[in-house]
Amino acid sequence: MDEKIHVDLEDFSEDQFMESFLKEIQSEEAVFIIGIFVALLLVVVTVVFFGNFWGSSKVRNAVLLLGLCDSGKTLLFTQLLLGKFVRTQTSITENSATYKSKNDRGGSWTLIDVPGHESLRVQIVEKYKVVARAIVFVVDSSIFQKDVRDVAEFFYSILTDNIVAKNAPTVLVACNKQDITMAKSAKLIQQQLEKEMNTLRLTRSAALSSQDGAVGGSVYLGKKGKDFEFSQLPNRVEFIECSARGSDGDADIDALEKCLAKL
Repeated sequence: MDEKIHVDLEDFSEDQFMESFLKEIQSEEAVFIIGIFVALLLVVVTVVFFGNFWGSSKVRNAVLLLGLCDSGKTLLFTQLLLGKFVRTQTSITENSATYKSKNDRGGSWTLIDVPGHESLRVQIVEKYKVVARAIVFVVDSSIFQKDVRDVAEFFYSILTDNIVAKNAPTVLVACNKQDITMAKSAKLIQQQLEKEMNTLRLTRSAALSSQDGAVGGSVYLGKKGKDFEFSQLPNRVEFIECSARGSDGDADIDALEKCLAKL
């Protein structure tokens, strides 16, 4: 005897079927959207992480020669590279070349001679400061007393730069033109620069307080509540005496070369 199977079609009405189908689709869409959001978030986090990593791990292999116009930077640049006197003129663009340290390690750096004129040097310093392993700040010792204010202002702007402060490159103050009779000693130049930069720090801090804010890209120089000294900086700062020309045409840059060999 054949059995008849009875199917109640009302249990599978069209409305119920569509409602169930839409709920399933909506559930899958929600999961899909959440998945896309999570994936995008991971991509953003990865890009930011590696961007910061690569940015902070730039090879700092440049030695910047900074200083006012006519301080002897370009002549010092050629003496370090060629070991002989070459007649130079005021630079209007940067000069760069590979400098090999005089040490057993055989290290080499990119030596960059930055023009001293303010309208030229600002952009060039901005370009290279992030890769600076060392800064050689050249001072004309023979007329330092006359230029002390300008020297201090330029040096102050370099040392308070947030990137320079963060990377803390070695700073060598090359007291050049020691072959000239009226040249000031490295010790005297250091003492006078400390006094002048202490004054600058006071006036600039007062200006910032009156403006109720801070200038972006700069840090406080030295230790608060104490007179400024170069020993307070995170950088290793050395003052050395040198002469790129020499009284008889023989340069005296041994002290500078020894400092560069320690980098």
